[in-house]
Formats: sequence, structure tokens, C-alpha cells
Amino acid sequence: MSVVRLGIGGPVGSGKTRIVERLLPIFAEEGISTAVITNDLVTREDAERVRRSGLIDPDRVLGVESGACPHTAIREDPSVNIEAVEWLERRFQPDVILIESGGDNLAATFSSELVDWWMFVIDVAGGDDIPRKRGLGVLRADLLVVNKIDLAPHVDADLDRIRADVAIARPNRPSLFTDLRRGEGVRAVFEELRRSALFGHGRT
Repeated sequence: MSVVRLGIGGPVGSGKTRIVERLLPIFAEEGISTAVITNDLVTREDAERVRRSGLIDPDRVLGVESGACPHTAIREDPSVNIEAVEWLERRFQPDVILIESGGDNLAATFSSELVDWWMFVIDVAGGDDIPRKRGLGVLRADLLVVNKIDLAPHVDADLDRIRADVAIARPNRPSLFTDLRRGEGVRAVFEELRRSALFGHGRT
């Protein structure tokens, strides 16, 4: 069975790397072989963070320097990421490759040449009006993750309003609310991606 390529996009600081770190132990527990590609502007900081985490064989983590336009590396010209995918496939034959985009704006989307399924991560600290802005990431992602719900009362974000706006923006697409720092909601994220993207992989 061919590798499943899962994209993780979202603005800087929304929790993209954290969700990778939270998902890796669940993949391992479920018997799903995993590799990771991270995109950063001019460094490989996120890749080094995942390697140091001890959650995955460091050789299974590749860092891509996407330059000043991170959306280009996942949409208009994903060739550098496709090369990284092909290298990981040849060397490790994983079931799943997680591809984390560089931090970008609300319009970032993934090319279908690069990923089979993708999620978009936003956080309540970015403002409770983000769903109303109708960014392409919010509208088109296979799964929307609204992270840092624990911060809502501290940043004057109306969580009920966010939920209502998300339901309007994505009436037929799944959305989940998480506190990834504490691990709240991560199992629901895994179950959704398993249902919609990983059928036939791991334990049944």
C-alpha cells in the first residue's frame, strides 16, 4: 500500500509542530510507520526540534528551507518537498509522511501533487475573527484545527463565537478544537485523519 502524505499548515505559532509531536506517539501505538518533513523559512529549526523530541528515529525527519514564500514550497512549486517525500519513501517505506508547512498566512493551501489530505491549524490567540475572514486554509482544508482554546479567556476571544463562525465557514467539513499543550483533543484529530485518510493502515 502506498504512503499517505498528510499536510499540516497554518500561521506561525499556531501549533503545527506541537501537533506533529502529539500525533507521533499515537501513530506508533497504532502500528503506523511514520516519517516527517518540516518547512522553515531559512533554518531547519522545526526539524531539529522533532529530532530532539525522542518521539521518532531522527533519520526519519527531514528539514526543508522553503525561503521567504513558504506557500510556494507546498503549492506553486512543491518540487523540493516532493523530492524529500521520495527519498523517505525509498529509504524507510513509511505508511505515513507528515509534511508541516512553514508558518504562513490564512491563504496557504497544499498542492494535490504533494499531499493526499491536509489540516489547517489556527489558534484563538490570533483573534476570534479568523474564521470570519474566510481564508483559503480555513475554507479548503480537509480538517480545521482550532488550537489553544485554553487561552480564550486570557485574550478576550469568544470561543462560542468562533465555534459558530467555523460552522458557517465549513458547513460540510470537519473542525476540531484543541489544547495541544495539554494534549486535549489530539486523539480526536487522529481519529478524524484515520477515518478520512488512513483507511487500511495500522491496527483495525
